[in-house]
Amino acid sequence: MSGTVILVTNNGMRKADEKLQIMLAGKYLELLAQHSQLPNAICFYTEGVKLVCEGSPVIDQLHELESKGIRLIVCSTCLNYYGLTDKVQIGIVGGMPDIIEAQMNADKVITI
Repeated sequence: MSGTVILVTNNGMRKADEKLQIMLAGKYLELLAQHSQLPNAICFYTEGVKLVCEGSPVIDQLHELESKGIRLIVCSTCLNYYGLTDKVQIGIVGGMPDIIEAQMNADKVITI
């Protein structure tokens, strides 16, 4: 594993049509799981927490990444804000201190 942390702050990838955002996120996560260098963690906050919850179209890709030892850290404050606390399907529910720790210990931080 590399010293990289990926931040997921949208319900998909960046600003585009909602369907395209989700499609791109799914492809990104699928290809990431196949890559030789894997990140240490993927942190989900703001609307990004929706990707780890019930009904997310990228749950399978996230399961694949988690099975390879990547920590999936999910912001509890964001889950509470969106009323999704009981909908989490994958990852470790933590707080902003957990996300900050992952970022500070990283050699590189990428936001998608």
